[in-house]
Amino acid sequence: GQPDQVNMVKQKNHTARNQTYKQHRNGIKKPKNHRYQALRGMDPKFLRNLRYAKKHNKKTKTTSS
Repeated sequence: GQPDQVNMVKQKNHTARNQTYKQHRNGIKKPKNHRYQALRGMDPKFLRNLRYAKKHNKKTKTTSS
């Protein structure tokens, strides 16, 4: 079996051909910017405190002009 293996071609390890074509088919989009981060799965103690902070934050705002 040795002489048969001498003529075998090495396998190609990597190619980037067609990848940019595929990426541009649907357009390369920027990630969506969300205005508010999801609060689901966050620390409940932190969220409770956040609610109180938001609730009482309105009272402290004063416009002095």
